[in-house]
Amino acid sequence: MPVAVPELGSFDFVPETQENLEWADLITLDFSLFGTPEGRKELAQTLVEGVREHGFFYVKNFNISQERVNRQFAIGKRLYDIPLEEKLKYVPEGLDNGQFNGYVPAGRRVLDPVSGLRDRVEIYNIPKFNGDFKHQHPEIVQDNITEIEEFARSLHTEVLDPLHVLLAIALELPEDYFTNIHKYDVKSEDHLRYMKYSKYTPEENAKIGKLWVQGHTDLGSWTLLFRQPVAALQIQNHKTGEWKYVKPQDATLTVNACDALTFLTGGYVRSTIHRVTSPPKDQEHVDRLGLLYFSRPNNHVRLETIKESPVLHREGFTQNNFEKGENSVPTMEEWTFAKQKWQRTKGAVRGDPKYENAQILPGHNEKFYA
Repeated sequence: MPVAVPELGSFDFVPETQENLEWADLITLDFSLFGTPEGRKELAQTLVEGVREHGFFYVKNFNISQERVNRQFAIGKRLYDIPLEEKLKYVPEGLDNGQFNGYVPAGRRVLDPVSGLRDRVEIYNIPKFNGDFKHQHPEIVQDNITEIEEFARSLHTEVLDPLHVLLAIALELPEDYFTNIHKYDVKSEDHLRYMKYSKYTPEENAKIGKLWVQGHTDLGSWTLLFRQPVAALQIQNHKTGEWKYVKPQDATLTVNACDALTFLTGGYVRSTIHRVTSPPKDQEHVDRLGLLYFSRPNNHVRLETIKESPVLHREGFTQNNFEKGENSVPTMEEWTFAKQKWQRTKGAVRGDPKYENAQILPGHNEKFYA
């Protein structure tokens, strides 16, 4: 007999903004072309433009239905409807030292030192289902855990594996080069995330400069962001330094390249600088719910510049910042927890240089971007 699907209720996306915003002009990878060598070659060329010039790009025709995506948003909404005291039971031990799976409460950062206004970002991270991690969750998550696992695994097979193949083709490497260091059954810190940004009043937004999350880069390989019609995500153009909004596109994923790929390619792949601002006036009254997936190389992978790529040799990308300074090159696990510990600094005050330009490993300083 078929298994009953849990009732989640509907999830209604808010209407898109009608304001005239400056939207980033991003490329789209159409995965319907992936089935032929010619199509993969074309997509690989497009991907290079995405990771070198734009940083963010769209993916369409990735074989995951909008209905499945909507159910994940519905789970996220129900999760954040439960009382705070219940969510606090799932705060990870070692949060201050970089642990991140489970519930991360809002308010760890001071955004305006004058008024004391703090961030209103709540996070719930669900790690891989490969046997390396405990899965103890609130009831709404536990009741839907089989569906969540199926959804998370499908992101690997339908989105991440093809992206890794295309990047390998672009770098003239064996097609399985990146899939071999991103195996699902090998330990890595990948996770699915439900993320809630609770609104501020217009007066509060003015006090924090209408900036909810400062410009930053993500630490892994790829971040997958599902369509979110609340206009708040902005990216910084690699060439001009201008900030522009990322427009929500129907039936697409928004993807950005991250730090690990920058290290592995000696800077050829550029980790995308992005931030979250307050929404435009016609959306300022709503909370923003995000559904994301963070992909990372397997924990044992050392983040050395790939030596086998003819492209990187021809283009002169042969050393990353750790190697240039003759510092020890971290494994992905070491890098993950160094940056997570910095990101989760309790009581960090916006504008404090000790926090905002801190050395997190020998040879590497992290920072936020204006």
